[in-house]
Amino acid sequence: MMNFVLAQVNIGQEFGSPYGQSKSLGNVVTILLNGGLIVAGVIIVFLIVGGGLQMIMGAGNNDPKASAAGHQAITWAVIGFVIVFSTFLIIRLVETITGVDFVTQPLGGGQMNP
Repeated sequence: MMNFVLAQVNIGQEFGSPYGQSKSLGNVVTILLNGGLIVAGVIIVFLIVGGGLQMIMGAGNNDPKASAAGHQAITWAVIGFVIVFSTFLIIRLVETITGVDFVTQPLGGGQMNP
């Protein structure tokens, strides 16, 4: 029979991380929501620019299929923007009603407060 020795290590203290000490799961959710909104915004910008270029190149080459594909990309990008913006507004509404900050919580400006 094998005997294992398991040791409890407080990772927050051992590695100097504020998570698990002064920060909680809510802070992680805040970071993920903020990051997700930023990534979605960048993707939307690339889709709009790419769709616009595709429309221009399709119109210049007399290719209605390429132009239509560019138009469809812009349409879906605008729909995605509406969804992302609506999600942000709903999160802000929930923050206002409950008094709990999910997105607008200040993250300490990069400083780790113990």
